[in-house]
Amino acid sequence: QVQVVESGGGLVQAGGSLRLSCTVSGLTGLTFDDRGVGWFRQAPGKEREGVSCISRTGSYTDYLDSVKGRFTISRDNLKNTLYLQMNSLKPEDTAMYYCAAGYGNYYGDCTAGNFVYWGQGTQVTVAS
Repeated sequence: QVQVVESGGGLVQAGGSLRLSCTVSGLTGLTFDDRGVGWFRQAPGKEREGVSCISRTGSYTDYLDSVKGRFTISRDNLKNTLYLQMNSLKPEDTAMYYCAAGYGNYYGDCTAGNFVYWGQGTQVTVAS
């Protein structure tokens, strides 16, 4: 059974930082280091959007325009773990953040339909 577990969310003041982590276990067939992984977020009343995605080796990354220069995605394939370092947080970053593992490697389309395994989410709230 595949498990995707996010952690690291919380309440932070605007301008602050948080680091999200996501551990994936139980994968069969393609392993963690065979798959692209990504972070998505969904605010109340809004659609889920891709925040950042990363290829299997970490050599290719994509970011939502509004987070470029503030967020950094990374992965540790030895630990089956994905990270999202979020700096200079803004109130508009407030959302539930989800981690997801792809069907295979990531080739540049950071949209939910390309990801098959999802976590339950971790809440990020940025106070103004």
